[in-house]
Amino acid sequence: MAKLVKKAALLLFTKECIEEYFDEFNFFHVGCFKATLSKVLGLGIISGSLLVKVPQIVKILKNKSAEGINVFSVLLDLFAITAMASYSFVSGFPFSSWGDGVFLGLQTLAIAVLVIHFSGNTVQATAFFTAYLAVVSTAVSGLTPVHVLWSCQAMNIPIVLASKLMQAYTNYSNGSTGQLSAATGFMLFFGSMARIFTSIQETGDMTMLIMYICSTLANAIIVAQMLYYWNIDTTSKEKAKKVQ
Repeated sequence: MAKLVKKAALLLFTKECIEEYFDEFNFFHVGCFKATLSKVLGLGIISGSLLVKVPQIVKILKNKSAEGINVFSVLLDLFAITAMASYSFVSGFPFSSWGDGVFLGLQTLAIAVLVIHFSGNTVQATAFFTAYLAVVSTAVSGLTPVHVLWSCQAMNIPIVLASKLMQAYTNYSNGSTGQLSAATGFMLFFGSMARIFTSIQETGDMTMLIMYICSTLANAIIVAQMLYYWNIDTTSKEKAKKVQ
């Protein structure tokens, strides 16, 4: 029982902080406060990531349409998430600093497959799904050199920007956000913003930090478009009712 309690405590506290809190009763240790806050935020983000893209998946399935969703943007996003999670896993970073990537990756994969499927390419969707699983298995098996994974992670900075800006341009061209889910957009924005702090605190990896800063800025653009086009749609509907 004592071992289980200790393992559970390590989910929230580092070994040093457990000593500070429970041996020295030093509850005002600044370093431990930051470390604990980071772990709590990380676990909160992971919990939220279980459902963050589910509204988007449900919306696509409900409407049987992926209209307004840029498939290249989704694929770039999937590459970025997969590279980050694979690099973090192989590098031995705490799960609380990257675990959301596992669930975000699975959900993004589902979106990618659905977008390809509803575009009339079911065979390609199946082939893509199979190929993706093979690539991920190779990346985390230890067969892929760490420096290769680091290079992929470094590529995430322009990829994240390109992915979101492509979707932003699609929104602008269409004059709406189409089948994009507002709930998913807002959760991604706040999640990436919180990851800036957890990356500083738990990994110290500059490429991950810059990636999350870029991701936060890019997600902010998508969120701003959702608010802008939502207001336009609401105004248009009100005008239409008055005309009737």
